[in-house]
Amino acid sequence: METVNALGRRKEAVARVYVNEGAGKIVINGRDIETYFPSSILRYIVCQPLNKLGVAEKYDIKVTLDGGGFKGQAEALRLAIARALVKINQAEGFMTRDAREVERKKPGQPKARKHFQFSKR
Repeated sequence: METVNALGRRKEAVARVYVNEGAGKIVINGRDIETYFPSSILRYIVCQPLNKLGVAEKYDIKVTLDGGGFKGQAEALRLAIARALVKINQAEGFMTRDAREVERKKPGQPKARKHFQFSKR
C-alpha cells in the first residue's frame, strides 16, 4: 500500500496526516501520541475513527499539527484520520468539518455578546 494523505481542520487547527500500513504507531510533530496528548480523552477523540473500523493496530500514522489549542487539534486530527481512512475504505460519521468559529469582540463591550450593565441614572 502506498502512503495516503489527508487534511483536517477545526477552528484554527490544521492537521495533515500520512497513513501507511504498520503496527499502529501515531507520531505527531515528531513526538509519540502519549506525550503530545497526555489527556486520555483527547487520545480517545483522535483514535475514534480507527476504533470504529477496528484498524487501530493496522496503520502507522505520521501527523503534522499546526495552530489552535489541544481540543481543536485533536478534533482536526480526528477528521484528517477519518478522511484518510475513507480513501482506503469507507468510514462512517466524522466526515464533516465543524465550521463554528469564535465570534469577534465588539467595540464598547467587554466580550462578544456580554454588555456592560445599563444604568438609567
